[in-house]
Amino acid sequence: MENNLTRKIIESDAQKLGGTPVFRGTRVPVQNLFDYLEGGDSLDVFLDDFPTVSRDQAIGVLELFKVKLLEEYEIAA
Repeated sequence: MENNLTRKIIESDAQKLGGTPVFRGTRVPVQNLFDYLEGGDSLDVFLDDFPTVSRDQAIGVLELFKVKLLEEYEIAA
């Protein structure tokens, strides 16, 4: 899944939260987005709680993982 688009949206740096993948330019772990959605919160609630994350970044992450999931499903089929 590592590509130019991924690097524009997500970063992982040992100096920032010990290398946890975060939204680029923030200290917000990508996992937080999935935790919010899994918990039943909307994207808007997530964005309100983490104003340093842009809507484009959040949607970009969802799109990246959707593509990855579909690719893996096709490989397994």
